[in-house]
Amino acid sequence: MVKAIATSSRTRDIIRKHRFTFKKSLGQNFLINTDVLDQIIAAAGLDETRGALEIGPGIGSLTERLAKEAGKVTAVEIDRRLIPILQDVMSPYENVSIVHSDILKTDLQQLWQEQFSGLAGVSVVANLPYYVTTPIIMKLLEERLPLENIVVMVQKEVAERMAAKPGGKEFGSLSIAVQYYCEPELICIVPGKSFMPAPNVESAVIKLKRRSEPAVIVPDEAKYFHVVQTSFSQRRKTLANNLSAFSGKERKGELSELLLGIGIQPERRAETLSLQEFALVCEMLIKNGMLA
Repeated sequence: MVKAIATSSRTRDIIRKHRFTFKKSLGQNFLINTDVLDQIIAAAGLDETRGALEIGPGIGSLTERLAKEAGKVTAVEIDRRLIPILQDVMSPYENVSIVHSDILKTDLQQLWQEQFSGLAGVSVVANLPYYVTTPIIMKLLEERLPLENIVVMVQKEVAERMAAKPGGKEFGSLSIAVQYYCEPELICIVPGKSFMPAPNVESAVIKLKRRSEPAVIVPDEAKYFHVVQTSFSQRRKTLANNLSAFSGKERKGELSELLLGIGIQPERRAETLSLQEFALVCEMLIKNGMLA
């Protein structure tokens, strides 16, 4: 029986066979822990009627498992050197497509039509490179793709920020953006020794279940997220101080009164506000001509 790719011996064999060298700039760390793979696959909820989009498949440790669980797997890899390796190790699986592309420059709507038409659902399942985690997550969310779940391995601190609740130091604009579109659930913590080469930080698997409707009703999404970003622009400052970027110094007193009028103390800091409270702030700023 052939060993799984996600084992140290098989990973070494593949690397040697293809004379592959790791490129640090691409954040390449290959998973060599089958127990973690089991948890990723279980969280994704795949079956033969569903598809999986994998970003950064590496040498195919996760791709191999996805191929056995999903009806269709499309793996998007930026490193041209890995394409022939993936084509080799995935040759037994007719349901796998390898795409050489930068996911941040890929037309995902077109990719969906070409790769996943006719399926009951599609999830993103991936071990994301740390250096581009947030841009990839935001692209997946903002493009309003017909996603069921996003199950990804990311740096532990980033996963904690995505799942954070108001009041803690981890809660910020990323928390709000993710939770506006999804329900986050931390699946497991993954030590560095689960990868080859081993990174110096811990990782975590997080599941983002796509909401059928956003978590809160907002007057304008772009303005809502602009308010959130501005509120967190200087975390040590009070909400009123950060929001004075909209009111101007001459209306700062009025701004504080308006915040009190919607039940929010001006001295509070952004990390203490809920998604709903940010919606109230946004509506108030628009209504009073402070946010065009």
